[in-house]
Amino acid sequence: MKSALITDFYELTMMQGYFLKKHNPRVVFDVFYRTNPFAGGYTVFTGLEEVIDALEGFSFSEEDIEYLRSLNLFSPDFIEYLSTYRFTGDLYAFEEGTPAFPGEPLVRVETRLMDAQLIESFILNQLNFQTLIATKACRMTYATKGKGAIMEFGLRRAQGEDGAHIASRASFIGGTRVTSNTYAGKKYGIPVAGTMAHSWIMSFDSEEEAFREFASIYPDNAILLIDTYDTLGSGIDAAIKIGLEQKAKGLKIGVRIDSGDLSYLPRVIRERLDKAGLEDATICVSNDLTEEIIKTLVDDGVPIDSWGIGTHLVTGGNQSSLNGVYKLAAKEHDGVFEPTMKMSNSYEKTTNPGIKQVYRFFSPDGSALADLIALEDEEIVQGKNYTFYHPFSMADYFVMKNGTYGEIRPLLKLKMKDGKRVGEKRDLREIQSFVQESLLAFHKSYKRQINPHIYKVSLSQNLKDLKLRLIKELREEYGTN
Repeated sequence: MKSALITDFYELTMMQGYFLKKHNPRVVFDVFYRTNPFAGGYTVFTGLEEVIDALEGFSFSEEDIEYLRSLNLFSPDFIEYLSTYRFTGDLYAFEEGTPAFPGEPLVRVETRLMDAQLIESFILNQLNFQTLIATKACRMTYATKGKGAIMEFGLRRAQGEDGAHIASRASFIGGTRVTSNTYAGKKYGIPVAGTMAHSWIMSFDSEEEAFREFASIYPDNAILLIDTYDTLGSGIDAAIKIGLEQKAKGLKIGVRIDSGDLSYLPRVIRERLDKAGLEDATICVSNDLTEEIIKTLVDDGVPIDSWGIGTHLVTGGNQSSLNGVYKLAAKEHDGVFEPTMKMSNSYEKTTNPGIKQVYRFFSPDGSALADLIALEDEEIVQGKNYTFYHPFSMADYFVMKNGTYGEIRPLLKLKMKDGKRVGEKRDLREIQSFVQESLLAFHKSYKRQINPHIYKVSLSQNLKDLKLRLIKELREEYGTN
């Protein structure tokens, strides 16, 4: 069960208004975001499976109902309605882990108006944060160029307990290999890992003793933290001594650095380890790493085998949130859905009306070419020419000619029907693999950290015509400029 109190209060006040006025038509809402985070070229859509799990059990407990009654704002009839509430709508969405782009409806909710309002805040809470963190993890993973695994060490720096757990989940989807968060390991099946803290070393009389005792307990995972006192002095000296003892037993060690110059120190340490005959010893680094730092170190050829990242991964680093929104796209009138749209003086904030589908066009060799947002009842099939209209500048367009593309893949799929999951829940490792496989279809220019190429997301001819018609009608009716 998931408490339906996880909503903004105005959702409940609006719901009561709809309830009292008997105004509860079927509606369609879209979830989308407006700009890529981190000045990047894409996001990794994440959080869907958690949303579905929650919506299946979204309800008000007896304690929830008593709280709402104590506010003396809601009518007895409305309170009674809430006491039996269950989500009964349909949900269409991208597969979790799909690379996504601004303006695309990532989730389409089809249900009654009261239903749709109640779940808005929860959906945005889950999808915005998890998509942000998965995208950050993916950027960091891409920055390693396959040179070393990323370990997520963010529990102590995350935004509270729940934020820590779902950050671990989203990070794993984005490409991290393990987490230090034991509870997240249990809940999501993420491999857990950890080495030692400086306090372990400081509790013994010497680094050598601390390392030897640790290696005796964990012979297959002897990662030794060498920067407690003197990284290039007592730290590496003690590690080499214990490393040679382990080598004599057919075992190997690793060393970890949590401070200092991460370009200089690993080079010297690698040289010292190799010279001592510990060529198979690994080097792990941590200490406020970002994707920019990782890229610089990798490009400079610094010998690093793994990366421990916390703060800048699980908090989003230099961007604290994704600007995802939830907007009404269609409402039922006399048994028929009519398109709706939000107008704005900023054209980029004027929403796309109607019930929509997103199609991803691939080249004959499997590379992603562009995405087309179309009306659901349009027939988008191979063998035709398609005009792709810029979402904000209708004078800008290009034609995707038959023969220049191969597969056309619809991205929105039915995930819930009448409030129940459709299909099997996907395993976290399956989603992680799906992310990496999906990103292979995109040219590296879309994935670079600085000045990424802009992936084209366009409107179909029919959607463009509908949008312009509604803009004209709304301006005539409301006198907007």
